[in-house]
Amino acid sequence: MTKDKKNIPNHVGIIMDGNRRWAKERNLPTIEGHRKGYGKMRQVPDWFFACGVKIVSVYAFSTENWNRSREEVNYLMKLMKRALEEELENFNKKDFRLLISGRINELPGDLPEICHEAIAKTKNNSGGILNICLNYGGRAEIVDAIKKIVKNKISREQIHEGMIRKYLYQSELSDPDMIVRTSGEQRLSGFQLWQSSYSELLFIKKYWPDFERGDVDLILEEFTERKRRLGGD
Repeated sequence: MTKDKKNIPNHVGIIMDGNRRWAKERNLPTIEGHRKGYGKMRQVPDWFFACGVKIVSVYAFSTENWNRSREEVNYLMKLMKRALEEELENFNKKDFRLLISGRINELPGDLPEICHEAIAKTKNNSGGILNICLNYGGRAEIVDAIKKIVKNKISREQIHEGMIRKYLYQSELSDPDMIVRTSGEQRLSGFQLWQSSYSELLFIKKYWPDFERGDVDLILEEFTERKRRLGGD
């Protein structure tokens, strides 16, 4: 597959699902599934950007994930902190820009500061954008946008789709052209609710830790086969 013969999506969203089930089926601790899944998340931007995709958004931790066990949540927060601290130099070497979408300031400890620092230190990079959705929920994003609109005393006459988009977490990003979910589940679970109106959806049966470089080719091939009418004929 060569990218000049393909209709390459600009923005791919990924719901990285199945870490816990992957571990359970192998009689491993849940955190081992997350560790393995983190390893895949480190590789995925390289794979997609090499094919011509410009933006990759990944669903790392939802606003509902706080309901999981304290042990699991604590591990995930430590894993995210480690990832941001260890990968920052790598991101700058590769010229990747990092964005983090969600209620960042509600994260525990010094994680909010680490997130803001990582965003600031990669803001001038242009080799591809990785948007990590962390403490994120699609409904929460819309609620937060409305709160900002109210706070800024925007009149009813001024409110339109473009105005609402302006107040979303990452208003400058294009909508995902394709959203992929691993693990066989066939729902968005609150991922990019506003932005996904015309996203192509693809559900893959394999668990996230089993995701491979070849799956990127399959995703891009599938996107090429889709006929995107976007409300037209």
